[in-house]
Amino acid sequence: MGHDFGGEHPVRVFTTQARWNALAHGTAGMGDFKPEIIVEKSGVVAIDPRDPAAVDALNRRPGPCLVTVADGTGMEVIAAFRLLAARADARHPVLLKDTLDVSHPQDDATSALLTSARNLGSLLCDGIGDAVLVRSETDPGQSLRLAYNILQAAGRRIFKTDYVACPSCGRTLFNLQQTTRKIRASTGHLKGVRIAVMGCIVNGPGEMADADFGYVGGAPNKINLYVGKTAVKFNIPEDEAVQRLIDLIREHGKWVDAPPPATPQA
Repeated sequence: MGHDFGGEHPVRVFTTQARWNALAHGTAGMGDFKPEIIVEKSGVVAIDPRDPAAVDALNRRPGPCLVTVADGTGMEVIAAFRLLAARADARHPVLLKDTLDVSHPQDDATSALLTSARNLGSLLCDGIGDAVLVRSETDPGQSLRLAYNILQAAGRRIFKTDYVACPSCGRTLFNLQQTTRKIRASTGHLKGVRIAVMGCIVNGPGEMADADFGYVGGAPNKINLYVGKTAVKFNIPEDEAVQRLIDLIREHGKWVDAPPPATPQA
């Protein structure tokens, strides 16, 4: 196949040749949102998962083969890829597509976002998919940003700081919105770190899921800090807590200094 998929490899982000051409001059400045593989050059095999002959031919191949659902299959995206994943051998990596009908592009950005997030996000959360291709969003750069953000939201590829915050309730012991903004301002440059901001110790630790670090209200004006689901620092004054969180991240080897701001060029 020429590319590594599945297992410990990250979920790959595909684009089309036309979009690659449109972006090629600016990939150096795209940061984490670069296109990785051109779909037309990937060797992907597109089949109708309802066709027994096509599925049998795929599974008789001697080695793994990148596979996807053929455009125009006439099925809903989620159902089609679930059927493909059920019938194709597990050794075959799957390229997910957010739409199987590119004849009617969505001009509305919100509709494109919702379509892509619903279809790709549902499948990724099912554990299906080794690569993704966003086509509902027609802008080349936006389609890549959307793909990466869906991977981040689904927990399948973390490329920037990930935050988990509770919705706030009567038990919340600090201003959740202001505190979250302060934490984001100090830690938003970190890559691959999950930080939970929870208002209280009643439900907070249970809602932190798989966060690396937690900032949790322990008492009025007091904060407890967590590593994973284990509390390690207790009753820290609120005005010191963000810096102590940074110190804790540094202690665990996940801190890097923020890069200097880019210098504008004439």
